[in-house]
Amino acid sequence: MTDITANYDESWKEALNEYFESFLSFFFPNIHALVDWNKTPVALDKEFQQLKADYPPDLRVADKLYQVWLLNPKKSSILIHCEVQSQYETNFDKRLFLYNTGAINLQKNDAISLVILGDTRPSWRPTGFSFSYAGIGLSAQYGSFKLLDYESRWNELELSDNPFGIITMAHLKTGATTSNFAERSKWKWEIAQKIYKKGWANRDVIIVYNIIDTMMNLPKPLQAEFSAKVKRLEEELKMPLISPTIQLAKEEGKEEGKEEGKQELIIKQLNRRVGEVHSSLIEQVKALDIEELEELGEILLDFSTITDLEQWLESRPKSVEQE
Repeated sequence: MTDITANYDESWKEALNEYFESFLSFFFPNIHALVDWNKTPVALDKEFQQLKADYPPDLRVADKLYQVWLLNPKKSSILIHCEVQSQYETNFDKRLFLYNTGAINLQKNDAISLVILGDTRPSWRPTGFSFSYAGIGLSAQYGSFKLLDYESRWNELELSDNPFGIITMAHLKTGATTSNFAERSKWKWEIAQKIYKKGWANRDVIIVYNIIDTMMNLPKPLQAEFSAKVKRLEEELKMPLISPTIQLAKEEGKEEGKEEGKQELIIKQLNRRVGEVHSSLIEQVKALDIEELEELGEILLDFSTITDLEQWLESRPKSVEQE
């Protein structure tokens, strides 16, 4: 059997990194309306990792913590915890409660949690956590949105110019084609065409393309057919042939295990996440082995500045030759 799994976590984390405001306006417009978008939200990645230290490292969820400034002059800022949960989890509501209260305690600021439920159980709709003994206890609510609800509102997704219209389509069709990769390939091609025809800037086309490409995993032969179709489409539309180039780097790194392909992909991702990476750091990245490159490929989604990369590289154990 082909071992192909959907990559929801990496895809949604990248989407939150790139399009936080669009995320709020699409799923939680009432919260979006409270924020002063003239002030740039701050991603509290390192602080959030402290809150998650007590949970298993293999807990695969896409989550972020932001500080945002409000339009209301009586309260300057709050914390917003965003999480995309793609599978059922026992005690999920309690875990979010602990994250929420932990953020409040750590930052001494109000915090709210907003959750996207991307699982396939229509009846699982947690909205909060509470306990009570003889009428005495605690209660907390969080905002939640069930992606399955968009199955009956597909036309809204197709018409939306928000990146999360496309991303939601990809998520739903990925879940619906778990055991039918030929069908997934058809949907991936249909969704990819919509990306290129939205009239977005090239940067957004590339970012959203790579989000859905990562999420909608395909066996190598189907992926090769898909990439060839995308290349022809880009030629027809006279767009830069960037996405197939990135896909080739992925194939070299993931499928053939070539370090050079992985290095190129990682460096491109780093340049996009933290700005231009200077030559001395690039050389350090190129010196990493395959396992270290894979680790960096996962953790760089949490980087927000070049300092994050420098600190991560500095924390690596030095070999005898380096010493």
